Amino acid sequence: MEITHFFEALWQLSLAMAPYILFGLLFAGILHELVPDSIVTKHLGKDNISSVVKSTVFGIPLPVCSCGVIPLATSIKKSGASKGATLSFLISTPITGVDSIMATYGIFGWIFTLYRAVTSMIIAMVAGILTNIFDKEEAVVEVKKPAFSAMAPQASTSFTMNAPKTEEESCGTGTGSCCSSGTAEEKSFSFMAAMKYAFITLLGDIAKPLFWGLILGALITVAIPDNLAELLKDNSWLSYLIVIVIAVPMYVCATASLPIAAGLMLSGVSAGAAFVFLSAGPATNTVTIGVVKKMLGTKSLAIYLGSIIIGSILFGLGLDYIFDASAIDPTSLIHMDEKGGIISILSSIVLWGLVLWFMVKPYFEKKDACSGGSCCS
Repeated sequence: MEITHFFEALWQLSLAMAPYILFGLLFAGILHELVPDSIVTKHLGKDNISSVVKSTVFGIPLPVCSCGVIPLATSIKKSGASKGATLSFLISTPITGVDSIMATYGIFGWIFTLYRAVTSMIIAMVAGILTNIFDKEEAVVEVKKPAFSAMAPQASTSFTMNAPKTEEESCGTGTGSCCSSGTAEEKSFSFMAAMKYAFITLLGDIAKPLFWGLILGALITVAIPDNLAELLKDNSWLSYLIVIVIAVPMYVCATASLPIAAGLMLSGVSAGAAFVFLSAGPATNTVTIGVVKKMLGTKSLAIYLGSIIIGSILFGLGLDYIFDASAIDPTSLIHMDEKGGIISILSSIVLWGLVLWFMVKPYFEKKDACSGGSCCS
């Protein structure tokens, strides 16, 4: 009976999220094709509030999940972005993306969606501004050219590491498509490339965390004892602390965090505590924490963690206050149609088919690569 309840909860979560995830991925692929990469790095080099605001705004809709934000943020930093702009980008991008915004609306409604988008912008901007104020960096360009040490002073004063040069260098060793026109601005729109990015590259990045997010969400819905739910309901601070302890080191993307948050709310945890998980979970994990420390330093890491933890808790309390003042039951906003329409059913089948394919794909690739026998001996 319990296993039946689990699969029912899993199917309901899938029906609620699948159409919006697929539509968000489609839009993300088109956006990726239309927006040149050079635009992202062009406006983030200034060590001021404007660069922080721009990086935050760029990060909100950008089709980059928490898996891909680390190398992109590293590239932005190496291209000359300030610490504050880099940090705000690191925070805003994984919390909300196009697919996550659509999925949030599908499962939680517009109030939760709008609140999540706005508060993530505020947290990211506060972190970036505090970093620019308290952790200013010296203008040091790391260029290692030992073979031409005699020319080092001249090389250090010239701008040999600017964005256009980097693009040429990165394309010069490739197979050629990105450099065929000479500039990134002349790249023509390709619908097939957009679909490939959306449903192969991007979905491939989030398939595993999305799979486990759905599984955990269903498990939470059926497995949390009623007395624990009552304990968390009666002691909101305890639920906030528990969620923070779980969310900060846990690796979960913004979309995959949604079914877990829904499971928490349906089990009796407050909307504010569930929001804390939605905010802190995607923005932090053990990998990102290590990268931030290495790339930006200990001060920026402290600001990064402090802004996310304190901001998430404060805005979680604010969300609980909004629901309490308006006498709205937040669980009534969760869309969990047991049957679902034809679009929801087909979307769920398609999404699960793609996710499961990405889950088993590495095993088949490894088997093909090792078919000769020597590499697996």
